[in-house]
Amino acid sequence: MGEYILRCPVCGEAIDDCYTNTCIKGCNGLVYADYSAKQITVRDLPGMFRYHDWLPVSGWTQTDTCPATYRSEGLADHLGLKNLYITFNGYWPEKRAFIRTCSFKELEAVPTMLRIKERLKNGILQISSAGNTGRAFAEVSAGTGTPVIISVPKKAAGSIWTTRECDSVFLVTIEGDYSDAIALGNEICTVPGVISEGGAKNPARRDGMGTVMLDGTMAIGKMPDWYFQAVGSGTGGIAAWEMGKRLLADGRFGDRLPRLYLSQNEPFVPMVNAWAERRREIIPEKDMPGGKEAAMETYATVLTNRNPPYSITGGLFDALSGTNGIMRGVKSGDAKKAGRLFMDLEGPDLDPAAEVCVASLISAVESGDVNRDDNILLNITGGGYRRAAEDLDMIPVRPSASLRSLDEADELKDKITEWRRKYA
Repeated sequence: MGEYILRCPVCGEAIDDCYTNTCIKGCNGLVYADYSAKQITVRDLPGMFRYHDWLPVSGWTQTDTCPATYRSEGLADHLGLKNLYITFNGYWPEKRAFIRTCSFKELEAVPTMLRIKERLKNGILQISSAGNTGRAFAEVSAGTGTPVIISVPKKAAGSIWTTRECDSVFLVTIEGDYSDAIALGNEICTVPGVISEGGAKNPARRDGMGTVMLDGTMAIGKMPDWYFQAVGSGTGGIAAWEMGKRLLADGRFGDRLPRLYLSQNEPFVPMVNAWAERRREIIPEKDMPGGKEAAMETYATVLTNRNPPYSITGGLFDALSGTNGIMRGVKSGDAKKAGRLFMDLEGPDLDPAAEVCVASLISAVESGDVNRDDNILLNITGGGYRRAAEDLDMIPVRPSASLRSLDEADELKDKITEWRRKYA
């Protein structure tokens, strides 16, 4: 249980895991975990560690974080779908959904924080976020005491909160969008002892998200025909594809990979535009005109990565190609309408990104992209905020520093160097 090596998708090199997120030969591909367990056994372990066989960690921690899949009645009946399954990644106790930060990013944070603890005895993790990812890592930090440095756009600072008291988070804000937060994170990682969590290159993040595909497959009894998700970087789609390939090789869950049906929020749809022409490369001036301005106009701001892992070997272009996938743009008004419909028919309120996903499903049914009797897995990547506010404390994480631009980074690095001494 839990045995694996890392492998490069370009040269095939086997790599021992020393919190390694890139090929040791320098290949440009997403290093993945090659597990000794070729058939998965669902374990009697807490939360998402029930899928421990295909998570790149040796141990496990006490957690309730886990995908929660159920067969839809309300939305399915409304759309005329016979086999709609919803994986709710948020807070909805009646469905055994206990993700306290209301976002599936917790599925990434739990194994990533454990992996760095197991593989690096010294080093503080740095994470760049548009909001949800930062909140997830802050919550895991609060629960484990493992320190983390988080950089976010200033407008996302209000979305960083924990459900328990926490003094192990160093939060930095910067004017701009998600890509500016990523650039700030890169600067922070030049401080000795600060380690980038790796983003899409981190196999723990991808396989953590991949438990959505595992949970859906276990609920259905076979792999779904379709996997729906709204994406910013596309990492969730890559994760679903990678887990689909493992399930295909397992031999017990079907003989075809699920088709990816992914969506972005207009007007920021670079991957939708590139995939429409089946291009591996994103052309910024063509695929995301307006760049930062377009990103900041979106309703679902977490879906606005200007440098997604689309072109890289093993990235989203390959995932879409390998599954004959579809990408669609969704208008903000349609997303909001879909969110209200979901709440009326299913119950919980949704994160804007999840509303985009529901809108894409509605469009897919109306356009005939999917058949009424297809097995469909709808990844609700966030929701249940209202219920969480009733049941849980939501304690804001106050910024430790706020920057107007990267020109102020040197002073910040001195402050971080001082802060990290108590964790060295």
